[in-house]
Amino acid sequence: MNFTHTEDRRMLADSLQRYLAEQYPIEARNQVAYEAPYHDPSRWSELAELGILSALVDEAHGGFGGKGFDITVVFEELGRALCPEPMLAALMCLRIAQAYDDTDLINAISSGASKAALAVFEPDNSDTLETLTTTARQTDDGWVIDGRKSVVYGGPQADVYLVAARIHDSVGLFVTEQADKQAFAMIDGGGAAELSFTQSPARCLSESAGDVINDSLDTGRLALCAEAVGAMEVLLGLTNEYLTQRQQFGTPIATFQALQHRLVDMAIELEQCRSMTTLAASKLDTEERSRYIAMAKNLIGRGATLVAEEATQLHGGIGMTWEYAGAHYAKRLIMLDHQLGDRYQHLSRLISEAA
Repeated sequence: MNFTHTEDRRMLADSLQRYLAEQYPIEARNQVAYEAPYHDPSRWSELAELGILSALVDEAHGGFGGKGFDITVVFEELGRALCPEPMLAALMCLRIAQAYDDTDLINAISSGASKAALAVFEPDNSDTLETLTTTARQTDDGWVIDGRKSVVYGGPQADVYLVAARIHDSVGLFVTEQADKQAFAMIDGGGAAELSFTQSPARCLSESAGDVINDSLDTGRLALCAEAVGAMEVLLGLTNEYLTQRQQFGTPIATFQALQHRLVDMAIELEQCRSMTTLAASKLDTEERSRYIAMAKNLIGRGATLVAEEATQLHGGIGMTWEYAGAHYAKRLIMLDHQLGDRYQHLSRLISEAA
């Protein structure tokens, strides 16, 4: 299989990289990432105008991408810039909207006119759809949902929510605009929210949506893997630059063989993670999706953590300061392991599938 990006994807990556370099330097990113609304609304509109959101939608639904490699191209660049925009939430909701041919929802999200968030996980049921306690019931006026959702990515900015809720013995998927919201910044920047629904009126997308929800979550996991690859590459470059400049005993510490070996170990982890993410992207729309994305998330969790820890140690004290960009990259890499299931959850997933 040829894994070389097409000309269109290379142009997309170059355009997004230039835009983020100009509009989202680390100082600007840190200024908006930790305070409400945890992103820059004007930048979100510009990203939509550039067609970045449309790159996450397939041609059949009015976009020009939507495949695994389109997703990894976009999110790798977002990772390089530590971009805090709620792109992960948009991706997962667009994936669902395409599965149900919901043209209005697709157009609203891809144009930037609406911000959507996927609400699946709950405070006490974080790893399986079978134990969801949020419920949906039908009334004379339509559907209503009741329950709580936890750590909803993109929740602070969202004006529409796609909610997984139990209907008797199945899990359905509903669209609502009514929720009590408690927003917060994650420790690495960007926003999430706790949501409460009390007889919130909703539109039913499907009364049996388990497979579509899992597909959407796996698509989000692939995006996080690509984001980690981008962040790892930048952090490796920052570490190499620091070792070249920092001197001890009158010579750059980059000449010390022990430190060279550690830098090489980081580079090996990066390339392994890049290769595994590429393989997972090629399997996104196949029956092997679940297995390969679990493998990628497990490997990325281990590799990203190692690169973050090694970079921090090789920088010494400066590697933990707010003013230094490397500290924010390291923090983001640690968090990427935990989003949408950490390495141990995905290892258990692989073991269960193999049993």
